[in-house]
Amino acid sequence: MFDGDGRVLMVRETVDNHRWTLPGGWAEVNQTPAESVVREVFEESGYRVRAVKLAAVWDRSRQRLPPAPYSVTRLFFVCALEGGAPATSLETSGHGWFFEDQIPEDLSLGRTAPHHISRMFAHWRDPSLPTDFDQ
Repeated sequence: MFDGDGRVLMVRETVDNHRWTLPGGWAEVNQTPAESVVREVFEESGYRVRAVKLAAVWDRSRQRLPPAPYSVTRLFFVCALEGGAPATSLETSGHGWFFEDQIPEDLSLGRTAPHHISRMFAHWRDPSLPTDFDQ
């Protein structure tokens, strides 16, 4: 999610030593992917968003992330800020808005890698980019 100044929203997880990640999580039964991302952003940050673009569909095992015992296809959306107010949750201990050159170094690499964030900035700057996906 991006604000009007071009900063991306990141949250601090309560697990993984309070490292930073893009908001997100698991899809719920009977929710579309767009509805799931809107819900997850609200649950983790307190902000209301609107999904405006599916930016990437990536297989977790192909994204230079630490190994996991399961397979996950991850959907990355560019979202627009609609309202709300900052809030923490059982899953998050804080949030922050970051310009591309200010991304925290202590990322939760099991969820978000630096190249994920740079691609989200690229899609935010140029909405005409096609959706990224594994070949």
